[in-house]
Amino acid sequence: MSDTPRRTQRPVSSVTEQARFGPGGRGADSLPAVPKSDQTPASPPRPRRTAALPLAEAARLLGLAPVEGPEVTGVTHDSRAVRPGDVYVAFPGANHHGAAFAGAAAAAGAVAVLTDAAGAEAAAAAGVPLLVVDSPRAVMGTLAAAVYGAPSESMLMIGLTGTNGKTTTSYLVEGGLRAAGRLTGVIGTVEMRVGEERVKSERTTPEATELHAVLGVMREAGAEAVVMEVSSHALVYGRTDGVVYDVALFNNLTPEHLDFHPDMEDYYRAKARLFEPGKSRHGVANRDDSYGRRLAGEARIPMTTFSASGDPAADWRAVDVQPGPAGSTFRVVGPNGEQADASVPLPGPFNVSNALGAITALVTAGVDLDAAVAGVAAVPGVPGRMEKVEAGQDYVAVVDYAHKPDALSSVLASLREVTKGRLHVVVGCGGDRDPYKRAPMGAIAARLADTAVLTSDNPRSEDALAILATMLTGAAEVPEEERGEVLAVPDRSEAIALAVARAHSGDTVLVAGKGHELGQYVKGEVRPFDDRQVLRTAIEQQGASEPKAAPVAKETNDKRRRSAGVRSVDTGSGAAGSERANNAEAER
Repeated sequence: MSDTPRRTQRPVSSVTEQARFGPGGRGADSLPAVPKSDQTPASPPRPRRTAALPLAEAARLLGLAPVEGPEVTGVTHDSRAVRPGDVYVAFPGANHHGAAFAGAAAAAGAVAVLTDAAGAEAAAAAGVPLLVVDSPRAVMGTLAAAVYGAPSESMLMIGLTGTNGKTTTSYLVEGGLRAAGRLTGVIGTVEMRVGEERVKSERTTPEATELHAVLGVMREAGAEAVVMEVSSHALVYGRTDGVVYDVALFNNLTPEHLDFHPDMEDYYRAKARLFEPGKSRHGVANRDDSYGRRLAGEARIPMTTFSASGDPAADWRAVDVQPGPAGSTFRVVGPNGEQADASVPLPGPFNVSNALGAITALVTAGVDLDAAVAGVAAVPGVPGRMEKVEAGQDYVAVVDYAHKPDALSSVLASLREVTKGRLHVVVGCGGDRDPYKRAPMGAIAARLADTAVLTSDNPRSEDALAILATMLTGAAEVPEEERGEVLAVPDRSEAIALAVARAHSGDTVLVAGKGHELGQYVKGEVRPFDDRQVLRTAIEQQGASEPKAAPVAKETNDKRRRSAGVRSVDTGSGAAGSERANNAEAER
């Protein structure tokens, strides 16, 4: 019989009750300038009850000698979020060591500090027991899982990684699980949600201390499954430590985050960590992607492959694909002769891939094929992903999160296929992020759209006009006979209005880059900004103005490019930048 002290279920501080999924008041960590009407702007939620872990047991769990002290009822790495009974985790940050805030954590009720040798001296001044390890970040997930009762072990866990399509695929997987009758939690870039109750996401993948608490809340809410996005940052920083995924899905890998990863090999290796024994039990990989094929061959866990192009070497294939302006239909063919008619309510071949990946992951997780297909088809849409904006106009208006060269290219190519008239795009590039994608983004917009309105996105600490100038350089490198008209409008609202003013019946207007986001950062200031609402307002205002002049006759798609210069439109309002209403964008 084990001599491990018995854990008791004990309520934590009453402040926990305010950090639930569902309606609630504004928390201290929310952005009051950016209201999120569809999400609770609360601090990270915690379960109502936790496993009251004796501090001595917590020390043993970390491989340390027993330390006497009160019971542990929570774990956090944020001194501002400490609650009575917490272990405060202090590790080096970008500017300060977390140990500098140990005193504040102790004053808020922390019963111990988990830190490293570099932080031990400063943390000791807090007057609470110390747990000193080589890397606090590397073990805090294990500790949090124990304190919150290992919630992931009692739910089906599906993790999604890749450069593009994680959010869309997560919604499609949830749709399949819902069709199978499973209440599902969702954790990702847009939100954290159980059923219709949600809270604001601060990043694509929460820190390990927050993740296990959120999983505990989901378990309390009755969730039987969780689908979550797993970023490369999360895998490098160990944010998913303490979770073993039943199924992990790899969508694709294209150049991104090269301000964080030194090269594509490092980026791939980070993603591949999710497919190691002890991280996931079964993997799913996209054979249409070169890195997906590589992963399928290198992973040391069972792997299942899929191909939206119908590659016969894949386990699951899409055949008879029929694209349309509102989505695509296709037939799913499985490794043992399984077949089903499927559809995805989002346009573009990349969404056929997202849908097939979701179906493959669902079937791998044990969901019936018919339920998986029906659930994916029933998803009403994904916030900010090929999201249509309807305001009575006779042309198509779409908002999409495409903020990388390959994503922008794919979206524009897909919209071109279903656009009878002209294609207009509004797009910018974020500051303090990979600068090498700016010129390619400008070139892609200029080459693939009839009108490319280059504008500000999220300049952050950078000069918005300098970012725009780099995009214009890329646009100017496209031969005149191959590019559409290129306009530079620093103010994003006015850029959107200009694109709308140029739209006629049969045209398409794409506003790219921000998708679901509700805020912009300019020199550290958060400004409310929702592409969807700004686009809707522009359409309504244009509809109330005088009728437009007839458009110039459009050339055929293969010879439509005309000689056009690159010109700037001075709106007189300066360079308005943008930042995300949440920190998920930092991992884009």
